[in-house]
Amino acid sequence: MDLDNPVLRLCQDGMRAEAEERPADARALFEQAWARRTDDYDACVAAHYLARHQDDPEEMLRWNQAALRHAEAVGDDRVAAFHPSLHVGVAMANERLGNMVAARAAFERAAEHVDAVPAGAYGELLRAAIVEGLRRLS
Repeated sequence: MDLDNPVLRLCQDGMRAEAEERPADARALFEQAWARRTDDYDACVAAHYLARHQDDPEEMLRWNQAALRHAEAVGDDRVAAFHPSLHVGVAMANERLGNMVAARAAFERAAEHVDAVPAGAYGELLRAAIVEGLRRLS
């Protein structure tokens, strides 16, 4: 993570607040990151984290879709490993909204991109979410 980037620094602080179980502080930091975004990469990252702090599934979907739109606009490999997570976020929001066809399609898109995620605990968690989501919706 490029800690010279103020948006990414705010997101890192927000993740720390999440880990310390301070969700209101985390959300405020992610909102600050969104307000300070300067390009599609910044917007993708900030929107991704904001999506995680939405109680309303429509807002969760809106932020996940925004993150995905910005990721697609980046135009380079910096966001390649984000795509599976972003598609899972879209899928889960659609599932909560009862949009099962859209949810399954998003899980399928996540599966198409999952090889970009490095091995490790996070990758395994993401892969499990995709498999479980596809199982639920089959």
